[in-house]
Order: sequence, then structure tokens, then C-alpha cells
Amino acid sequence: MVFFYELSLGRFFDYFVLSYGVVPAQFVAQGFAGEQMVRFTAAMFMHGGWFHLLSNMLYLWIFGDNVEDRMGHLKYLVFYLLAGYIATLAHVFYAPQSNAPLIGASGAIAGVLGAYLILFPRAKVLTLIFIFIFIQIIPVPAVIFLGLWFILQLLQGAAAAGAPGVAFWAHIGGFVAGMLLVKLFARRKSYAGYP
Repeated sequence: MVFFYELSLGRFFDYFVLSYGVVPAQFVAQGFAGEQMVRFTAAMFMHGGWFHLLSNMLYLWIFGDNVEDRMGHLKYLVFYLLAGYIATLAHVFYAPQSNAPLIGASGAIAGVLGAYLILFPRAKVLTLIFIFIFIQIIPVPAVIFLGLWFILQLLQGAAAAGAPGVAFWAHIGGFVAGMLLVKLFARRKSYAGYP
């Protein structure tokens, strides 16, 4: 809904992003004063384009429902927001002088991925594998799929060296937060086929 509202803004889209995205340099100067908590929350529901939105929703669709089942709706919402806040702080810590606004659900969703890794390490993730011109769909254990995803974020985060664009350190911070917070939120109930 927020994304469709953004689309309706036309030429005012950039102003909306600057008004409600998290700008690290601004946060460092102001701390949590004023509207910063509104920005921290609003930024998680904003996206920069269709690819940004759809890729986030794909990851949330694949991993989010299982994590939500283990937490319950309300605990999952609180977990998601906390992971997103921690992810945002990780990005601010990594790029404190940045004036580029941070938007998107990626950090919070990375928290969901971290939780999934802890809760369902042996689950299989159907994965598209490209081998030259051939495309295969194979089941990959979650520990391998998410482990490789995390390593890729680390490598890309190190290579980006503070350049504007993808907030890899928000992904890293969210993932680690998800791994650490999951035990506080997940019910101990076991489901068929999962530990």
C-alpha cells in the first residue's frame, strides 16, 4: 500500500523519500529526537522501485510464513520491527556520514532469514540454478542457501566501502539480529518435518 502511494506521488516521490527515509548523517546529528522513530518505522515500508519491492516480497513469501507460524502474529510483528530497527542502526553505524536516505524492508526481512536459519536449518529451499544456458530447480538445504546469502552480503558490503546503493550492512545487521532474537520470540512447538 505504501509503495502504491509512493507511485501516486509522481515528481514528489523524492521529497517523500527524503522526508521519511532514514538519513544516517541526520540521525547521527539528532539521535532519536523528533521524528526519527517515525522515519525508522516508515522507511521499512517504503521501496525504491518494482524490483526492490518484488525481490523483498519474494524472500518474505518464501521464509516469512514459517517463522510467523513459530512466533504467532503479534510476536512476529514485534520481531520484524525490532530486526528492522537493528538493521537500520547497523547501516547508520557503517555509514554515519551518508546523506543518502535508507528505505526498504530488506533489513527486517534479513532478520526473518536469520530466524529461519535457526528454526529450520535442514529445511529445503527450492532454488533456481543457472548452468550456462540451462536452468535447474533444485532443493538446497536452508543452512547452505542462507549461509551463502550471508557470505555474499559480507563480500558485497566490504566491496561497497560506503558507496551509496544497496545497504548491505543493514542486511548483515538484520540477519544477525534475527539469529539472536529468534529464541525470545519463537514458540517451542515443533512442526512435522522440522526440528
